[in-house]
Amino acid sequence: MEKVLKGLLRFQKEVFGKKKKLFTSLSKQQNPSVLFVTCSDSRIDPSLLMQTDPGDIFIIRNAGNLIPTYGAAIGGSTATIEYGVSVLQVKDIIVCGHMDCGAMKGLLHPEKLQDLPAVKAWLQHAETTVRIMKDHSAHLKGDELFAATIRENVLVQLDHLRTHPAVATRLRRGDLRLHGWVYSIGTGEVWVYDEKKKDFVDLSKKRRKTR
Repeated sequence: MEKVLKGLLRFQKEVFGKKKKLFTSLSKQQNPSVLFVTCSDSRIDPSLLMQTDPGDIFIIRNAGNLIPTYGAAIGGSTATIEYGVSVLQVKDIIVCGHMDCGAMKGLLHPEKLQDLPAVKAWLQHAETTVRIMKDHSAHLKGDELFAATIRENVLVQLDHLRTHPAVATRLRRGDLRLHGWVYSIGTGEVWVYDEKKKDFVDLSKKRRKTR
């Protein structure tokens, strides 16, 4: 806690003043362009990862970067999606999974969740991920299975997003884009889902090719 308090005081003394104009503007309104859905894992810092300022991204964080299908659980995530898409009019939604995800380990080893009933119930929103892995990736083992589960879960959550009326309407209108990312904590790499290739590709390599 001491580290947190010292950081807060340093922010007030050294950082806030340098960006006072930005914070004054933000005190009146917010206008983020991106809704970023990621895991609550403490090792992920969305603003650091994308080098954004306060006000640039609207964020949803939960265990496993899960998005309940519309109507399955009207809670914080559903309300945040609706607000971000309908009121803030974000242009892009990114679902970002990550390597070494504890929630995905729980999917693969449900026996370890017996003393975590809330976590077990929450991970039911990734049941489709489990079914797909069993039906289509039964040949995978160990780290390869783990990595494939993380990627597949991102795609499943994107499908869940499309069930939300606010999202479906904007997608039909053509002014909202969905993106699937997987982030490597250890290397800093980010893989993005390529619709044409039907696979995740290295973001840095993809950007170089499109320039």
